[in-house]
Amino acid sequence: MTLTRFVTKSAFRNKRRSILTVLSIAFSLLLLTLMMTIWHAFYIDKGSAESAQRLITRHRVSLTQAMPAFYRQKIRAVPGVVAVAPVNWFGGIYKDAKPENFFAQFGTDPEEIMNIFTDFKLPADQLLAWQRDQAGAIVDTQLAGKFGWKLGDRIVLKGAIYPVDLELTIRGMYTAPQPTNSLYFNEKYVEEAVSWAKGTAGTFYILTDTPENVSKVAAAVDNMFRNSPEPTKTESEKAFQLSFINSIGNVKAFILSICFAVVFATLLVSATTMAMSIRERTREVAVLKTLGFTRQSILKLYIGEGVLVALTGGALGCLLALGLVSAMSHAPGMGLFLAGVKVTFPTLLLAIFVAGMVGLLSAIIPAYHSAKLDIVEGLRYIG
Repeated sequence: MTLTRFVTKSAFRNKRRSILTVLSIAFSLLLLTLMMTIWHAFYIDKGSAESAQRLITRHRVSLTQAMPAFYRQKIRAVPGVVAVAPVNWFGGIYKDAKPENFFAQFGTDPEEIMNIFTDFKLPADQLLAWQRDQAGAIVDTQLAGKFGWKLGDRIVLKGAIYPVDLELTIRGMYTAPQPTNSLYFNEKYVEEAVSWAKGTAGTFYILTDTPENVSKVAAAVDNMFRNSPEPTKTESEKAFQLSFINSIGNVKAFILSICFAVVFATLLVSATTMAMSIRERTREVAVLKTLGFTRQSILKLYIGEGVLVALTGGALGCLLALGLVSAMSHAPGMGLFLAGVKVTFPTLLLAIFVAGMVGLLSAIIPAYHSAKLDIVEGLRYIG
């Protein structure tokens, strides 16, 4: 029997305990991988290169507060600004209020919005068709696939915020670097139907000439309206997304606390299992020493068992995380937060590394004490 075979057989000698330990570690690594994936998507992923040149201006007090539409022309005059377009949340209901039928709907200016979303791919003929039809709309290709929409299809959005129902015709389907789960229509549709919607804007999307000018343009825009009745807050597209996410609480602290708790709990479970397993085999250690095994070889054997069990649980947890993240990113109502989120290869490597370290740390102390055991004392042990 080879040493590798010996370690494998010994690690899963007590099948019930080993399986329970593997499942415990798998669940912990599933949760850890999920948290690290969300952390990466929210705080590390910078988005496309084109998005680094985009800014979003909103009311400084709240997203629910509107700004005057004439701000657009003032922003356009700021040095470094290439294009500006209003983007207003409609919040209508498609079919019914069930989560699976929810998606984002924005009123905007068809003439300029695609000059800002330069990383969105929309055929020129479809863009022209949308610009010529005031009741037209463009949708994300994945959103269209979800509902089975085709070019020329008519859909109805029941007004929930605005007292108007929109009867829209799909004129274009765009492809974004990451799924947006969004529909865009001509803002004039709502403005002509709702008197108090005219002359206001919820947000302004801005494209700057270079990424280096983003901070300068943001400061210039906010300084321009600092003393006005409707002051503004301008931030990068990524910062805007994070501020929206953080509005539900301190997400960063929540993720970190869960990660630390998961690692500690996993280490505790694995250490308890390894201590029990090695203590039960005290006489076995004495026999191995009589056969010529050195302290170093016995130490390596038991550490190998701990690492093997932990890595098995870690690999299982990572596989489960891949499926869970994919399911969550397509789950009803999660499109705005987790659309396009996936487990990256570095995240998987880090999770496996954590599992291996847990196995190493949990086994090293009981393995060390067992390796230095005296042969006579070990043979006399009754446990």
